Amino acid sequence: MAQHAPPARGARLGRAAGARTGSGPTESPVNGVVLLLPGASRFSPGPMRPLARALARAGGGDGLVTHLVIHGGESSRAEQARWAADETVRRYGDVPVCLAGYDAGGLAALRAAGHGAVNSVLALAPCLEDGTPADSPEPVKHLSGRQVLIVHGTNDARSDPEASFRLAERAKKANRSTCRFEVHSDGHGLREHQAEVVALGVDFVLGAVFSGRYSRPVTDALAAPPPLGLRMPLASGFGRSLRG
Repeated sequence: MAQHAPPARGARLGRAAGARTGSGPTESPVNGVVLLLPGASRFSPGPMRPLARALARAGGGDGLVTHLVIHGGESSRAEQARWAADETVRRYGDVPVCLAGYDAGGLAALRAAGHGAVNSVLALAPCLEDGTPADSPEPVKHLSGRQVLIVHGTNDARSDPEASFRLAERAKKANRSTCRFEVHSDGHGLREHQAEVVALGVDFVLGAVFSGRYSRPVTDALAAPPPLGLRMPLASGFGRSLRG
């Protein structure tokens, strides 16, 4: 039987940030990993860079490591995200993995969430395919058992926020641990309220990967039935009293 080429040929993990890794007296145990899946354009990175820095600062002391998944080759972003989760298990063992993606990376995070190591998904302005036939919608059953947060700007002209609402609505039926926040007046890059988006992402990731505890707005969004928990407004100034 012919051997298939590795589906994620060309992908690689960027340098680890967060918990101290390596050898020697400064080594720290790795207790969780966030795989950052960037968007399709390097000229429009969205909030991924500040999110990566904030996660490293906030979670490094608890053993959180972040890696950028560097896309390359012809395989899909979802396939490369699955490869990255495999590589995470090889490097760090049985630790919880969060897939955090923006734009095309947000869609890849949602699609790759069925990997056994993944316990949570953060999808920022996910680029869902327009015009998906009603009889073949984006699958959601594999999200069961994961913590899922979708964040979308209401003025997004590139990726229809209503598409992510409809996906979240179906996902909520398969997985109660699904919520969605709307960033009012913000566009695809989530620039106008970037600080709040980053704070929300950090709150969600630390809760999903480590403690199981979230700020009150996230707790309420996860508990609320549709559509309330799927149209949760992201309050201006969110994060100033994070976990207060």
